[in-house]
Amino acid sequence: MTTTEGPPAWPAQWLRGVLDLAVLAVVARGETYGYRIGADLAGLGLGAVKGGTLYPLLARLEDAGDVTSTWREGESGPGRKWYAITPAGARRLSEEGAQWRAFAHLTSDLLHEVPTAGGTR
Repeated sequence: MTTTEGPPAWPAQWLRGVLDLAVLAVVARGETYGYRIGADLAGLGLGAVKGGTLYPLLARLEDAGDVTSTWREGESGPGRKWYAITPAGARRLSEEGAQWRAFAHLTSDLLHEVPTAGGTR
């Protein structure tokens, strides 16, 4: 038996379904910047989110009014764009988060009922 280190490679379609909410949840913890958001998502077990996915998503969240951004000079390096959740983003996170939890619970219950390969539950 072999073991692998690191988070599982979640199917892309699963991540697409929850990534907006996951990013909002990370930003809701406190003002942060893109690289840190990606690192936090990876640290939480969602795996690596590429910049080509994360930064356009952040731009869409900003366009929708769910987050705001400010540019800050770096202390010892390049400047960074910092993101903060807006009241509208917090409402979206609360409402869609509740819907996601209900959906995940329903799906989990459904899959729990599926017989195993041996024909038992």
